[in-house]
Amino acid sequence: MLSARCRSAAKLVCKELGLHFIMLGHGELELMETLNDAQRSEFKTALSAVGLELMDETELVLIENIKKTIQQVVLHPEILTEETFSSYLSKKLKCDYAYMANLFSEVSGATIEQYFVTIELEWIKEMIIYGALSMPEIAQKMKYSSVAHLSSQFKKLVGLSSIHFNALKNQRMLLIAETTHLSGINHSHGAKSTQ
Repeated sequence: MLSARCRSAAKLVCKELGLHFIMLGHGELELMETLNDAQRSEFKTALSAVGLELMDETELVLIENIKKTIQQVVLHPEILTEETFSSYLSKKLKCDYAYMANLFSEVSGATIEQYFVTIELEWIKEMIIYGALSMPEIAQKMKYSSVAHLSSQFKKLVGLSSIHFNALKNQRMLLIAETTHLSGINHSHGAKSTQ
C-alpha cells in the first residue's frame, strides 16, 4: 500500500504531465489515457524521479492470479497434497516464488503468507457463523494439525477464541430472533379490525 506521500507524488506527476487518473484502492491509480511509447517512457522517468515505479500489466495480472490461487487453495485445501503452498504456487503460475513474494509485498503491503492467513481466517469465520461444521471438522478440513492449533491461530489473529466468537454469533442470532418475534407481536396487536 502506498503511503500518503507516495500517493501525493504520483498525483503530482500525473498533473504535471497533464494525465487524467482515478485513485484506486491500495494507492494504485488508473490512467484515463492510453499512453504511446514516448509518453509511457516520460511517465516512467517522472515516477522514478520521485522514487516510484510504473507497474507492468503482466505484474498486475500475476498479483490477481496469486490472489485467485490463494482463494482456491483456501476453499479446497486438499489441492495441496504433499507439497508446500509456495512450490504449488510456483508450479501453477510458472514463476519464481521469491519474485512473486517480493512483488506481492511491494504492491499489497502484505506478504503472500499474511494474505493467505487472512483469507483462510475469513473462510473459517464463515464456517463457524453458518455452523455447518464443528471445530474439529473445520480443523481437519483446513489441514490444521489439531483443534488446539486452529484455536490458537484463530485467537491470535481475530482477538477472540473460536468459542467466544461462536458464542457471540449465537447471542446475535438470539437477539435477531427475539427482535423478529417481538416485531411480529407488535404488528399483530397494532392491526386495526376492518369489521
